Amino acid sequence: MRQSSNKLFLNFFYRLPVIALSVFIFWQSSYPGMISEPLFPHDDKFFHFGIYALLALLVARAVKKERPMWVSGKISLITILFVSVFGLSDEFHQAFVPERFASALDFLADCAGSIAGCLFYINFVSKKTPRRGTNA
Repeated sequence: MRQSSNKLFLNFFYRLPVIALSVFIFWQSSYPGMISEPLFPHDDKFFHFGIYALLALLVARAVKKERPMWVSGKISLITILFVSVFGLSDEFHQAFVPERFASALDFLADCAGSIAGCLFYINFVSKKTPRRGTNA
C-alpha cells in the first residue's frame, strides 16, 4: 500500500502540473491570433519566456523527485532538452493554426525561458530543501 500512495503522490504533485501546463500551452496555441494591441513591443516574447521558464521549473522539479540521485547537470540537460523540444513542437503546431505562424524568435524565447527556469530551480529552489543526514 505504501508504494501505491507514493506513486499517487508523485503523479498528483509532480507530474500533473507538468501535464496541465503543457496542455494549457497547446490549447492556447490552438486559437487564432490575438486581435488586441500588444501591451508593449514584443510582449509575446516576454510571455513565451515566462511560460516556458515555469514549465522548465516544473519539469526540473518532477525529474529531481523521480531521480533524486541524478546530478544537477543531468537534470538540467534533460529539462532544457524536453522543454525546448516541446517549444519547437508548439511552434510547428502554430504553423497550422489560422492567423498564427511559427516563429524562430518565439522558439528562441522558449529556449531562453527553459534555460532560465531550469537554472532558477537548480540554483535556488532545490537548494532550499534540506537533505537527509545533514544538520541544515
